[in-house]
Amino acid sequence: MTLRIDHAAYAVRDLDTAAARFDDAYGLVATPGGVHPQWGTGNRIVPLGGARYLELIAIVDHAVAATTALGRAIANRTEDGDRWFALCLGDDAIEATAARLGLRPEHGSRTLPDGRVVAWRGAGIDDPRRSPDLPFFIEWTGDPDAHPGARAAKHPSEATDVAWVQIAGDADRFASWTAQAPLPVRFVDGEPGVVAVGVTTTAGELVIR
Repeated sequence: MTLRIDHAAYAVRDLDTAAARFDDAYGLVATPGGVHPQWGTGNRIVPLGGARYLELIAIVDHAVAATTALGRAIANRTEDGDRWFALCLGDDAIEATAARLGLRPEHGSRTLPDGRVVAWRGAGIDDPRRSPDLPFFIEWTGDPDAHPGARAAKHPSEATDVAWVQIAGDADRFASWTAQAPLPVRFVDGEPGVVAVGVTTTAGELVIR
């Protein structure tokens, strides 16, 4: 099994406002991503090259979002403002991971602004048993060039990768959930969930909280 950081999701109330803040505060350009009609959410993408990125995710259809576990989780996470939502791990053996954890792999997709559809199989993203400090899993099913992280973007910060993720939670429980995979994750005390993400840039590490 190969597990790796795919992306970290940041829950926001408004995509355009959050994108402007990421540009001003961190020198990160968030390009329009598309919509998830099954969840009532939409996103913007901060591509970091290759197979990693940051995601800004927000509710765009409140009626649909209110009926889904993911939509309700985004609403709860942003009740007091924008904040990190979850870590997502790329998984080459998602069927085995899902079977081990009692999750159900599900197909997902979103439509890009140019009309193309990005597709994947995911496990755990909206499972109520996954607490905010545990990652969910994804296997991209389309063309590798369509991976959100692969899209070209010129960031003022010259960001190139995710260096590490800081999580408030139980390190042993995380290790069990991820089958002891060697991941650049740091643990701290506090309310369970992602606390900060370190991004590699040409001038050093950029920390986003």
